Amino acid sequence: MNDLRIRSATAADLDSVLAFWTEAAEGTSISDDTEGLARLIARDPEALLLAERAGGLAGTLIAGFDGWRCHLYRLAVHPAHREQGVATALLRAAEERFTALGGRRGDAMVLDGNELAHHAWSAAGYAPQPEWSRWVKPLAG
Repeated sequence: MNDLRIRSATAADLDSVLAFWTEAAEGTSISDDTEGLARLIARDPEALLLAERAGGLAGTLIAGFDGWRCHLYRLAVHPAHREQGVATALLRAAEERFTALGGRRGDAMVLDGNELAHHAWSAAGYAPQPEWSRWVKPLAG
């Protein structure tokens, strides 16, 4: 894991991140487009974390902070880099970011059917909150 580098994404990374998600992420999001990622980076330039190795992108994590809550989205690790500490390094970077910003608790968006993700999140100390459900309403046509 010595060669793993964590950094914040820039506008130059957007196309490669979107391509990476088609290969490494489970599911898709309504915001999975260049415009959506550009808005994220414009609003919070440090939110989209990238894990890189000499061979390229190994993982991603969106660590968004709205001033009140710490939200984690799109934890994705390339299949060739799984079980090598990439997710752990990304989560550690996100948690350090949140702590520096005054955040008190991280919450993660995790697909119910993604058992591999459940294992990774549990290993990092996260657990589902059975008394809460996510309610959504798409705002764009």
